[in-house]
Amino acid sequence: MRKIVVGTRQSALALTQSGQVVELLREAARKNGMEAEFELKKIVTKGDRILDVSLSKVGGKGLFVKEIEHALLEGKIDLAVHSMKDMPAELPEGLTIGGIPRREDPRDCLITSSGGGFEALPAGARVGTSSLRRACQLKARRPDLAVEVLRGNIDSRLRRLETGEMDAVMLAAAGLHRMGWGERISEYLEPEQCLPAVGQGALAIECRSGDGFILELLAAVTHEETRLAVTAERSFLNTLQGGCQVPIGAYAAYLPDGRISLTGMVGEPDGSVLLKDTVTGSEPEAMGKQLAESLISRGAGGILAKVRSEAHE
Repeated sequence: MRKIVVGTRQSALALTQSGQVVELLREAARKNGMEAEFELKKIVTKGDRILDVSLSKVGGKGLFVKEIEHALLEGKIDLAVHSMKDMPAELPEGLTIGGIPRREDPRDCLITSSGGGFEALPAGARVGTSSLRRACQLKARRPDLAVEVLRGNIDSRLRRLETGEMDAVMLAAAGLHRMGWGERISEYLEPEQCLPAVGQGALAIECRSGDGFILELLAAVTHEETRLAVTAERSFLNTLQGGCQVPIGAYAAYLPDGRISLTGMVGEPDGSVLLKDTVTGSEPEAMGKQLAESLISRGAGGILAKVRSEAHE
C-alpha cells in the first residue's frame, strides 16, 4: 500500500479542490488495481501571507506554489494540487505537471450587491479584483468604473461586497462552482467580453518527474482535451514570458471540426490599449507561440518591456 501525501494550500477552496482530486485518484487507483491511501498536508504560501498589496507588486506567478514545490522536491509530499492559473510558465527541474483533470467553467463572473449585471453597474461603481488582467479589460469596456484591489480568499472577498465596501467583485466562476456557490453569481462574462487567465478553471497536479507510480496514477485522471487546451494557453504565456505584472489572458476552445481555437490578449494595465488575436490549428505548442509572436509584432513587446521596467524601478 503506497501512502500518498497531497500538498495543498489551506484556503477553503484549495482544500475543496484537493479533496475532489483525491476522490478522483482514489477511484482511478481502485480501477487500475493500484493500492494507495491518501493524506492531505496543508502548506502556507507567500501569496497566502501577503494580502495587503496586489499580486503584481509582490512577485506575481509562483506566489502560491513555491513553498509547495519545495516540499515536493524535499520528498515531504508526493503530489500537489494547484489552480492551473497560479502555475508559472516554467517549473523547477525535477517537477512536472503529471495530471490535468477535466476543466471547470473557465469564465470570469461578476457578483454585484444589486444582483444586476455588468451593464447595470452605475458610473463610479467600485469593482474589486486582484487581477491586472481583469482590471485592464474592465477599464477598456467601462472606464467610468472604479476598479479597486481586492485580495484574500473567496469568503473574505464576498464579505467586502456584503459590508458595502464594494459594489461588485470579479472572480473565477470555477471557484464558486467548486464551493457550491454558483447561485451567487450575478453574471458570467463570456471570453469575448473578458478573456480568462491562462489555465483558468483547470487544475494542475504536480509531482516529481521520476515518480513512476504517481505519474501512472495521474495519467488515469487526465482529461486529454483539457490538457491540450491548457498546453496551447501556457505556450502563449511562456513565449510572452508573462507573469502577474502584465495583463495577459488566453482561452483555447475546441471547434466542431476538432481543431483548437486559441484567443489571447495583452493590454496596458489602465485599459488604454488592448491587443487581441485568434489562431486556429491542431498543434497546441506551435499555436501558442504563433499567437504570442503575432501580438508581439503588433506592439505587445513594447507593453511587456514597459511594464517590466516600471516593476523594477
